[in-house]
Amino acid sequence: MPPGSPIPFNDLARGVQEQRSDLDAAVARVLSSGWFVLGREGQAFEEELASALGARHAVGVGSGTDAIELALRALELGPGDEVVTQANTCVPTVAAIERAGATPVLCDVEAAAGTMDPESLRGALGERTRAVVPVHLYGQCSDTEAILELCSERGIEVVEDCAQAAGAELRGRPAGTIGRLGCFSFYPTKNLAALGDGGAVLTDDDDLAERLRLVRQYGQSERYKHVTAGVNSRLDEVQAAVLRTRLPHLERGNARRADIAAAYTDALAASPVRPLARLEERTHVFHLFVVDAPDRQSLQKHLEEAGIGTLIHYPTPVHGHPPYRRLADGPVPLEVSERFCSKILSVPLYPELRDDEVERIAEALHTFALASSTGSSSFPS
Repeated sequence: MPPGSPIPFNDLARGVQEQRSDLDAAVARVLSSGWFVLGREGQAFEEELASALGARHAVGVGSGTDAIELALRALELGPGDEVVTQANTCVPTVAAIERAGATPVLCDVEAAAGTMDPESLRGALGERTRAVVPVHLYGQCSDTEAILELCSERGIEVVEDCAQAAGAELRGRPAGTIGRLGCFSFYPTKNLAALGDGGAVLTDDDDLAERLRLVRQYGQSERYKHVTAGVNSRLDEVQAAVLRTRLPHLERGNARRADIAAAYTDALAASPVRPLARLEERTHVFHLFVVDAPDRQSLQKHLEEAGIGTLIHYPTPVHGHPPYRRLADGPVPLEVSERFCSKILSVPLYPELRDDEVERIAEALHTFALASSTGSSSFPS
């Protein structure tokens, strides 16, 4: 198979081009309004997002990291409180916990799909644990109901990290509506993407929603009247208008992602390269298509020679980074997370991939799988 034109790991310009006229109209609407922060676009997006994802409230904030921080602040967590999350997440999850003033603690993940392992979590809970942040990694819900059952008997709050899971479901329940609060990122690579940073917190609790709205704007109940400590984290009107334009396309985009993932999975059938599992009773939205590759370097080289971009999400567990090495000395082993980071590889998956590109990627995966299963030491391109 000739390499052909390179297939980038992601191409954000394609999504913009497909929706260019609608996006131009959305931005023009904001420019004409003369109102750029906490206006009608933001309010309308919050209402539309809450309705689409099945929550009573959505509160727009500046980023997904801010969303987790503000959720923890709304729960009045701070110094002396511990918050448990998983070791294979991206560092922003832990950074948000620290920004809220709490202490992060790491637990391990299950081996099939890399979602939080409730049994490891059980061992990580302590007397100071006030909250747990399960991460719906790669577009698939963790077993949040099992985590809730474990936490509820101890009075521990569950805050979902849904940065990669807009539209995902667990047993028919939308991601972000299972725990007390659900936190979303609208970073430009996400399934629901802004043209810059943005985030939101979902909740069914009226009081928490009101507190979130206070905290995101300096604790201000009305102009120059501050009733609690807060920060500056507001979803601006341009990004809200962009997200309103893109929200109606979320379901279609997620369906396209699932179709592409199915093609890749078929290509790897009976291969030592294993797609991470699609767990039972979940609707997976495939923010990323991640494989467990016994020889990641060879697979990555094979795809590179075929003109196919790849990335690793994530090459280092949280406790492998210098600022967080202290977290390795926690209450539970983190061996599965560490193994994941040494073997996983992400291949291109986004709705704007053309059918011929999907076929090229699937064929390259199949070629590698076939050679691997026969023990061949060379991988034709």
